Amino acid sequence: MQSFRLNGSRVLEIDLHGDAVRAATGAMIAYTGDVTFKNAGLGGGGGLRAALKQKATGESVSLMTCSGHGTVWFAKDAMEVLVVELNGDTLKVESEQLLALSDKLKTDVAFAGLRGASSGQGLFTTTVTGYGAVALLSSGGPPIALEVSPRYPLVVDPDAFIASQGRLNQTFVTDVSWRNLIGESSGEAFSLRFDGSGVVYIQPEER
Repeated sequence: MQSFRLNGSRVLEIDLHGDAVRAATGAMIAYTGDVTFKNAGLGGGGGLRAALKQKATGESVSLMTCSGHGTVWFAKDAMEVLVVELNGDTLKVESEQLLALSDKLKTDVAFAGLRGASSGQGLFTTTVTGYGAVALLSSGGPPIALEVSPRYPLVVDPDAFIASQGRLNQTFVTDVSWRNLIGESSGEAFSLRFDGSGVVYIQPEER
């Protein structure tokens, strides 16, 4: 299994020993050894079904496969990097916040719910499932991990959301009065609410 480790807080370093990883296209900043890079193919390596879902929903994952023997360094727009280990569970992540993942992990697109009962607009998210490491990106500073418990549900700004992990139910809160205080009351304001048990990762800067 590859070793995902941080070199500083904004660079991901991965050793390859004849195996492969998938990473955001264009995120490689340096490498040593005999390493090849190619497009991960349909659905970011998730297959035809994932590719069709991405085309239909607009949730796009552009990944490349890096394979061989050597060490590769990855970074993107000087954003902070967080490594999350999956042990057979599922991580729901914004596609643009995905830096790299173990090649054996499966990616797909899942329906995240309706953006308010009045609009009826569907929102979608990328899911990563299996055993291995995932590297996430955070803009504006280090990512923040917030615990969710049945007693303490969590509401977050969708523009700050990075990913969620655990037994969580995600819904949309459309009566967001706090946006009026900062002059963002135009259109249908909404936030993401998480109930259950798990962890939600957010970034300190809105997209």
